[in-house]
Amino acid sequence: MIRINQLKLQIPHTEEALEKKIQKTLHLKKGESFTYRIHRQSLDARRKPELFYVYTVDVTVSNENAVLKHCKGNIQKVEEKHYQIPSHGTEILNARPVVIGSGPAGLFCAYLLALEGYRPLVLERGACVEERKKDVDRFWETGVLDTSSNVQFGEGGAGTFSDGKLNTLVKDKTGRNRFVLETFVKFGADEDILYAHKPHIGTDVLIDVVSQMRQEIISLGGEFCFHTQVTDVDLISKTLKLVHLSENSAEEEVSAGAAVFAIGHSARDTFEMLYKHQIPMRAKSFAVGVRIEHPQTLIDHSQYGRDRGNDLPAAAYKLTENLDNGRGVYTFCMCPGGYVVNASSEEHRLAVNGMSYHDRAGENANSAVIVTVTPDDFGSDHPLAGISFQRSLEEKAYQAGQGKVPVQRFGDFKEDQITTSYGKVHSCMKGASVFGDVRGIFPEEIAQSLEDGITAMDHKIHGFADNDALLSGVESRTSSPVRIERDENFVCASCDWIYPCGEGAGYAGGITSAAMDGMKVAEAIIQKYKS
Repeated sequence: MIRINQLKLQIPHTEEALEKKIQKTLHLKKGESFTYRIHRQSLDARRKPELFYVYTVDVTVSNENAVLKHCKGNIQKVEEKHYQIPSHGTEILNARPVVIGSGPAGLFCAYLLALEGYRPLVLERGACVEERKKDVDRFWETGVLDTSSNVQFGEGGAGTFSDGKLNTLVKDKTGRNRFVLETFVKFGADEDILYAHKPHIGTDVLIDVVSQMRQEIISLGGEFCFHTQVTDVDLISKTLKLVHLSENSAEEEVSAGAAVFAIGHSARDTFEMLYKHQIPMRAKSFAVGVRIEHPQTLIDHSQYGRDRGNDLPAAAYKLTENLDNGRGVYTFCMCPGGYVVNASSEEHRLAVNGMSYHDRAGENANSAVIVTVTPDDFGSDHPLAGISFQRSLEEKAYQAGQGKVPVQRFGDFKEDQITTSYGKVHSCMKGASVFGDVRGIFPEEIAQSLEDGITAMDHKIHGFADNDALLSGVESRTSSPVRIERDENFVCASCDWIYPCGEGAGYAGGITSAAMDGMKVAEAIIQKYKS
């Protein structure tokens, strides 16, 4: 297979134009047959408003060696590498593996185990994704929170209601990343996620993808129990104590040959339970801040130098600033054409997130603007101190909006005054909102860092720090505040049948990296045990 790098075509262009470019680059004769697959597509906006797509394509021709002799430059021979599941181990599993949590880490762990005949049992405190969507919609419409089935808890994990972004910084030579993307396509995602520079699925499509993936795991011998929460463990007998939330809190014990704790970053009660059993863990740095909203047209003009029309997707951005006070401020989970969502999971505490549908057709762009916080900010060296820090901010956010999402114009945030009316930007919100004291949610150093960071970002996107830009809070669930320690075999050092996994355990930072970590844990189980 021949790989061509740096094929550049002006936007818009036709599929025929790309084929002619390939033919010309490889010096193929007219009529000489070839097939190709796009390996990567990115956008070159350095000469905006003149824009280009830049492609890496893999081409198959019958006379490959002869073609390569006449080609120079960004052309090379490559061999396609496929992800390989490792060989099975020799130890006997006395009970089936149990996966706790059905976010991307749990789902992909269970999927690999099911493919290899281990018949995993998946336990999820929330609802299946179809019912979960109804619970979330009901919360946004009425404000009545289901603390076990919401934006944070339920099949698909927190990423289901945050656009389904699949970009990752993880360097992967094993093919896990490609396997994750191909699996999503297999179960209904668009094929363009295989090559897009910043792939995304969209919340509406991801719901169907997750459902299809669950049905495949079941067909392979796996089992799902929803509305089922792990409340305790017996480390000696290797059993899990469960509460079936949909059955009048009926209790049960389940034996687990291996227990994968893919619990997500918001499973605070589970962290507390594991800490009680002296499972090694420590507080880790994360970030907190606000959601900021701008008109999507502002971002399009900044990034493209023109209206995007029908030829381009809603524009995205990623901004970072290092402040004189030593704080880092950066944007995170940017949602083009998206919505700010009430992402709360605990009574009398409020958190926000961002979400886009597949078409990213909303009026506003939003992203988190967040400030790094470390254990030094938590006021304690306790392993769960970060959770307490999150909760204190979320309680202030709840109070600032009296249960609704508090919103404040950036101009008023700077002046430390409550907003009384919208300016040029009207909020695109899922859930009730109200004007409130967003600045007052934070310690002053963090509030000032947010102000300074947003102001500095205006040098990169003119209008970013407009007084009418809208802030809402609090964005507190950026990543896990805890790391559950594990060794090179992916198990707890003090308990060889508990496998911490994914973002909640502190080993991932998004859908793709969490899914890949779930695969790593499944591989560890497969390599150790017979199916």
